[in-house]
Amino acid sequence: MNLEGKVALVTGEGMGVGEAIAERLAREGADVVIDNRARGYGPGVLRRVRATGRRGVFLQGALGTVGDDFRMVAHGIEAFGKLDILVNHAAMEKQADFWNVSEAEYDAVLRGNLKGVFFATQAFVRHLRENKRPGKIINISSVHEELPAPRFSACCISKGGLRMLMRSLAIELAPLGITVNNVAPGAIETPPLNSRLLDSPDLLRALLDHIPLNHLGEPADVAGAVAFLASPDADYITGATLIVDGGLLWNRAG
Repeated sequence: MNLEGKVALVTGEGMGVGEAIAERLAREGADVVIDNRARGYGPGVLRRVRATGRRGVFLQGALGTVGDDFRMVAHGIEAFGKLDILVNHAAMEKQADFWNVSEAEYDAVLRGNLKGVFFATQAFVRHLRENKRPGKIINISSVHEELPAPRFSACCISKGGLRMLMRSLAIELAPLGITVNNVAPGAIETPPLNSRLLDSPDLLRALLDHIPLNHLGEPADVAGAVAFLASPDADYITGATLIVDGGLLWNRAG
């Protein structure tokens, strides 16, 4: 999967999956622009990217405010002169009973998971269109774009919306040579984000009973799917969701 000469913007890569994506794209030959609101994670991600021999820069920002979304893309272009690949990885979730979800929690999830993706992608597409170049858009979605989950109503809404956004843009942007796809992870081992699960044998066993491959995924599993969709090997793939879940989705939905 040769990404030599390409520049990728990865949002929200502070730890775990996003960090693995940034490093994998660099190992495939891409220079990487890394955006995350948490400054503390930037140096570590940059070290991993630069250790591959590729260039990397870190931007501090948060998706969901249109002006900030546009500035993030503009700063990425300024850093390397262009962008070829956009990986919308930044996301958040709030776990709560439906009747207790506050307006602020709802707005935060939809802003980060859907609005931010919409306008960051818009800025990226404008850049490609103005320069008459093709490109790749890869959204990190979730099995919950398809699978309902009690107490995660806002997150499921946002991921379902992301699926329809991806499908709509795949059709609209195809004449421009821009492909749009989702990667939908299932249960991925990303401490400390899921430390409660990893530290509870009963909870972990109950989850593994629903995963036919009988183990959690790793960030590298998601990163490999992203690298494939970013590569020339996937040039004829658009409007698709690549599920990375060990069989969880169809086992639970069946």
